[in-house]
Amino acid sequence: MMNPIELKKAVGSGLLSFPVTHFDDQLTFDEAKYRRHVEWLSGFDAAALFAAGGTGEFFSLNPAEIPQVVRAAKASAGKTPIISGTGYGTSLAIEIAKAAEKAGADGLLLLPPYLMFAEQAGLIAHVKAVCQSVGIGVIVYNRDNAVLTAESIARLAEECPNLIGFKDGVGDVDKVIEITTLLGDRLVYVGGMPTHEVYAQAYFAAGVTTYSSAVFNFVPALAQRFYGALRTGDQATVDEILKSFFFPFVALRNRKKGYAVSIIKAGLRVLGQNPGPVRPPLTDLNQEELALLDKIVQANGVSRIAAE
Repeated sequence: MMNPIELKKAVGSGLLSFPVTHFDDQLTFDEAKYRRHVEWLSGFDAAALFAAGGTGEFFSLNPAEIPQVVRAAKASAGKTPIISGTGYGTSLAIEIAKAAEKAGADGLLLLPPYLMFAEQAGLIAHVKAVCQSVGIGVIVYNRDNAVLTAESIARLAEECPNLIGFKDGVGDVDKVIEITTLLGDRLVYVGGMPTHEVYAQAYFAAGVTTYSSAVFNFVPALAQRFYGALRTGDQATVDEILKSFFFPFVALRNRKKGYAVSIIKAGLRVLGQNPGPVRPPLTDLNQEELALLDKIVQANGVSRIAAE
């Protein structure tokens, strides 16, 4: 396992992604297929992979399954760091965090607590308790009902040495700039909007130069090409991929609730891989939507042969 400083450096070094979690027809974790998928992804130079993250259906996994997913990812990822999801209420988040650390996770992504909105003091106490329960690095995910202010992040950074990262899923770039300006290089900053590629240029200007890519699951070469174009200022390539892939992809994703996850598994499906269905309450794409996604993928030169 990496120490927190090593993980911070690794996370900031390149593109990130979070593998989908494979299930069989009975919605049981399919470890063999998951391990093959993680092994395949690790060949495309991801800086780190998030196991049992949001796109990995963390919310539908029971606590006992999460370390199982982490162990499978660690066994298949080679040298690629594995960051486990954790979350829900403080007690359960700590339980999951400790189990993930024991399973070999290099770090944790702390997702928002279940349902409740809370004051800053409560959110600070929650994040601090999780950080203090483990020795590995922690990245806090700012979104939905867990939106920390710049002052709260600064306090946590001072009190929690293993808080190494801030991931934003809110989209208020002015608030992100406030945080990056206040904290400087104390943290690594990660973009975490759904299909973050369509927001990436604005975030790059705010000092957030890495992000987690969901589409990396099924078009990793395209995802890396886009990221490389962003980093080198190749605006023509950025615009080309946005127009040909990401804009139509997002339009299809926005058709129904929950498709930010479902469409990623569908992407693997149109390439001939079988990640299994999403677990309820999510729903899978229908045949018409799968056909539309197939057209988007094929239009960008991604073939089944390439995926295999």
